[in-house]
Amino acid sequence: MTLSGMVPGDTGSVRDLSATGALGQRLMDLGFYPGARVRVVRNAPLVDPVEIELDGCHVSLRHEEADLVEVHRQ
Repeated sequence: MTLSGMVPGDTGSVRDLSATGALGQRLMDLGFYPGARVRVVRNAPLVDPVEIELDGCHVSLRHEEADLVEVHRQ
């Protein structure tokens, strides 16, 4: 499952990151690495962005970016 497929309130851990280049590096810098725990806080009214809680910080991603983060839902 990808991060964009999760609904508000869902939690999980990052399994894999398929983003490459500058976007992949930026996501890694933000803390999206295998094993990191994530929680979906909310989706914006017009779909993008999705707000994620990651290690106590809130991060907003577009759904196309969240599609690149594979998670194990818990």
